[in-house]
Amino acid sequence: MFQRIIDDVKLSVGTGLRQTSLAAMAAVALFITTSFLCAAAFVAVLDPYGLIEACLAGAGLFFIVTLIAAGTYLMRKRQIERQAKARAKSTAQAMLADPMVVAAGLQVVRAIGVKRLVPILAVGGLALGLLAGRNSAAGDQAPAE
Repeated sequence: MFQRIIDDVKLSVGTGLRQTSLAAMAAVALFITTSFLCAAAFVAVLDPYGLIEACLAGAGLFFIVTLIAAGTYLMRKRQIERQAKARAKSTAQAMLADPMVVAAGLQVVRAIGVKRLVPILAVGGLALGLLAGRNSAAGDQAPAE
């Protein structure tokens, strides 16, 4: 029984390793191709316009590529943050709407009693408020990346 599981793991690891090595080889080949294309474009601009213009054209091209990549990164980062907020909000709403959670809450109230539960809820609410204030203050700062 365990041997079959081990064989499956070996097979999946081997397949993953082969796929990763093929992807790495493709990435290296793409990098070399891009390098030769950049060199060809540099030489093509160098002949009619000169050295300085060729360097400035290459720098401008890579600057535009950098701006596009940075813009895409920022848009994706904002999209992920919006999705995380929406997911957290829907999870909290779904949890409070779950009948099992409501039933468990009622059982806790019955077991502990309302008179004992009020101070516990007050301390819990205070702790939650302090934690929320601490998280919102930390959330105002930009993440270090």
